[in-house]
Amino acid sequence: MAFITTQDGARIFYKDWGARDAQPIVFHHGWPLSADDWDNQMMFFLAEGYRVIAHDRRGHGRSDQTDGGNEMDTYAADVTELVKALDIRNAIHVGHSTGGGEVARYVARAEPGRVAKAVLVDAVPPVMIKKDSNPGGTPIEVFDGFRTALAANRAQLYLDIPSGPFYGFNRPGAKVSEGLIRNWWRQSMMGSVKAGYECIKAFSETDFTEDLKAIDLPVLVIHSEDDQIVPYADSAPLTVKLLKNGRLKTYKDLPHGCLQTHPEILNPEILAFIREAEGKADQPAAAAEPAMA
Repeated sequence: MAFITTQDGARIFYKDWGARDAQPIVFHHGWPLSADDWDNQMMFFLAEGYRVIAHDRRGHGRSDQTDGGNEMDTYAADVTELVKALDIRNAIHVGHSTGGGEVARYVARAEPGRVAKAVLVDAVPPVMIKKDSNPGGTPIEVFDGFRTALAANRAQLYLDIPSGPFYGFNRPGAKVSEGLIRNWWRQSMMGSVKAGYECIKAFSETDFTEDLKAIDLPVLVIHSEDDQIVPYADSAPLTVKLLKNGRLKTYKDLPHGCLQTHPEILNPEILAFIREAEGKADQPAAAAEPAMA
């Protein structure tokens, strides 16, 4: 297995597949998962000729279960060390959910030449939690409930989330995949209970407003109006307004975990954006309503 060791001694697990001279795509997973959540995308983009890279965030998956550092600044610093160690340049960074926040913070601070474009999929920016400056946000009591349930019995919580809102399996007529549920549980239980607990604060309370304003590279923002984890109205449209060169792609009926339930829709969308000569910030927001499986 491949690891880098960060300046504070944490070992970060990563996968790095494909030709070293191919354009790299770096994938950033959501809470409380691992690089394995990108299996479908890793295989798809590898077959399209890209170098594909994904890491387990510290405290998650196969990376070290550190006592500290379970917050966005350290997550982004770990990515900085990873891309330097692997000499990743001209990369596309793709983040889902919490990973979208990690992408925003990293890209805003990245060295020139390291990043070409970014993709945020059902991501947490600008900020999730309800507060005076974000009155449409999610009340802190919701996140407190997650913390209480995680500390009491995370194994049950990690069944309840994928069985219901994460993949939209609680919607009438949903085609439930037991494999996705079990894989979500498997990945989540690999990580540290402490990291899972502390990462809830990281993804819900971190404000990415200034990060988004600082990014001038092309960014594709993909989000579904039926996302039950990261509410659409308080995320994607606000994110695009803050970006200098952002584009919004909206779906109506996809779940939060759309990359796993509908890769046949998401993968070509991301591929088309990557292959464009340059992003087009002046394009209007696009909406699509896919046929549900």
